[in-house]
Amino acid sequence: MSAYRDIARSGLWKQNAILTQLLGLCPLLAISTSMVNAVSLGLATIMVMAVANLAVSSLRSFIPYEIRIPVFILIIAALVTVVDLSFNAWLHDLYLVLGIFIPLIVTNCIVLARVEAFAAKNPVGASTWDGIMMGVGFVWVIGLLGLIREFIGQGTLFSGIDMVVPGLHAIQVLPEDYPGFLVVMLPPGAFFVLGLMIAGRNWLDARANDRAKALLVQHTQASS
Repeated sequence: MSAYRDIARSGLWKQNAILTQLLGLCPLLAISTSMVNAVSLGLATIMVMAVANLAVSSLRSFIPYEIRIPVFILIIAALVTVVDLSFNAWLHDLYLVLGIFIPLIVTNCIVLARVEAFAAKNPVGASTWDGIMMGVGFVWVIGLLGLIREFIGQGTLFSGIDMVVPGLHAIQVLPEDYPGFLVVMLPPGAFFVLGLMIAGRNWLDARANDRAKALLVQHTQASS
């Protein structure tokens, strides 16, 4: 269980694919104009990562080392095709909004990196859990980024929720005459907000390290 906790902690925070490794920035910056769009793409990525890790871990003994990358990409591409067709069939309006970024999950560095670095070397259970946790780490970051950009840029929350759940509507948080903040809705604004999020994470880590050092010094002084 401690190994699974370490995997979860690594995926959600310590080795977060976006805040730490800066992977998958193309869909992150392009789709995170609203929370619904961002979380929807993130959930699609979770499904692909979890099943891809499971498949590669199950087949790792049968995949020749020399052709492992093409085989990994073939597995990921097959899964992405299933997800793409599912969105087209059941969430067509959302599918039209996400557009090319669903097929581009095939080239997302997060997916291939975890398949190569973890799933190809570890058992099925741990690999599947790693795919899920890395995906959840991606979802919460892209979801928070989408929420911040939507709120500042449009003054709303859950814009486009009716594409997922018909009958629901966006929440107008700021006054309806709010003019919006266009820069935040554009890629430069996404870079700026993401930079602030990374700075916040580094600040929290620095505070945690300082507290750990202070406790260590107190313990050393007490024992001496």
